[in-house]
Amino acid sequence: MPLSVGVASVVIMTTTRGAGLAIEADGLVKRFGDNLAVDGVSFGVPQGTVLGLLGPNGAGKTTTVRMMTTLTMPTAGTARVAGFDVRQHPGEVRARLGLTGQAATVDELLTGRENLRMIGSLYGLPRAEVKRRSDELLERFSLTEAAGRIAKGYSGGMRRRLDLAVSLIAHPPVLFLDEPTTGLDPRSRVELWEVLRDLVREGTTLLLTTQYLEEADHLADDIVVIDRGTVIAQGTPLQLKDAAGKASIVVTVSHAADLDEAERLVRASVPELHVDPAARQITAAANGLADMTRIAALFADSAIELDDLGLKRPSLDDVFLHLTGHRAEDETAATGQPEEALA
Repeated sequence: MPLSVGVASVVIMTTTRGAGLAIEADGLVKRFGDNLAVDGVSFGVPQGTVLGLLGPNGAGKTTTVRMMTTLTMPTAGTARVAGFDVRQHPGEVRARLGLTGQAATVDELLTGRENLRMIGSLYGLPRAEVKRRSDELLERFSLTEAAGRIAKGYSGGMRRRLDLAVSLIAHPPVLFLDEPTTGLDPRSRVELWEVLRDLVREGTTLLLTTQYLEEADHLADDIVVIDRGTVIAQGTPLQLKDAAGKASIVVTVSHAADLDEAERLVRASVPELHVDPAARQITAAANGLADMTRIAALFADSAIELDDLGLKRPSLDDVFLHLTGHRAEDETAATGQPEEALA
C-alpha cells in the first residue's frame, strides 16, 4: 500500500472490503460565518466495518457527522449513506441510519420501554413489531429489569445503553456514534464495546467519533484523523502506528545489579537503546519480531532474570502526538467557533 508522509500529514490508502461503501464523504465543507469548520473532508466506510473519526476538540468531527446525518447541510461537497445522497435524498438517508450523540437524548419522564416504543411508532413500524423489537433490545442491552422504571432514575451507563437501543429500533444498516462512551465508567465502556462488536458481526456499519484512543484501537477497522477541519491521516490502526515510528523492544530486569550486563547483551544486537535505571528497563529500537527473538535467545542463555521482555509498538496516542504535536489528554479547543453538539 502506498504511504505518503508530509510535514503534518500521513495518508495511507486502505483497501475496500465487503460489498461496497456504506458511508461516503466527498469533499465535505462547512462554514459558520468566517469560520471554516470542515474543509474538504473525504473518506469511505466499507459495509460491515467500523471507522474511527479522531481529532482534537474542535477539529470538525461532530460537524462532519451532522452533515452526514442530514442535521446540517454542507456548504460544499456531499455525502452518501447506504447509497443515498444527503443533499438529494435526505429522507432516504434518515430512514437508513441510527444516531447516538454525545449526550443521551432519551425522554427522562418515560420508562425505558416507553422510550423505545415511542421511537418505534415515530418510524411507522407496526405495533407488534415495535413491541417485539423493544423487548429484544431491552434484553440485549441488559435493561429488561429496569424497563418499567422512569429513565430519569437510570445511571449514566444505563441511559447510554438505552440511547443506543433507541437508535437501533428500526434495524438501521448504518450507525453514527458521536462520543458514545463519554462519561461511562470503564466497566460500562467495555460492556458497550461488546455490544458494538456484536452489531458489526451482524453486518451493521459504524462511524465512531471518540476521545478515547483505546476505544478506537479496540473497535475501528480504519481510522481517519481530522485536525482544523482537514483529514491529516487515514489508515488502519496498525498502519498509523507504524507511520508514527518504529516498534521498540522493552526489557525489564528483575534485579538492578544485572542492568549493566543486560545492557551489554542488548547493545550487541541493537546498538540504539535507552536505559532507565529507576525502572530497571532497557528500551531498544527494533525491526520487529526478528530482533526480539534474537534478544530473547541471548537472555535465555544468560543467568539474568527478567520480569518482562516484549515488543512495544507506538500507541494511537503516539500517533496523535506525531500528527498534532500534542497528546490526546492534552487536547485544547481549537480557535474559532466551537462545534455544534448533536441534538
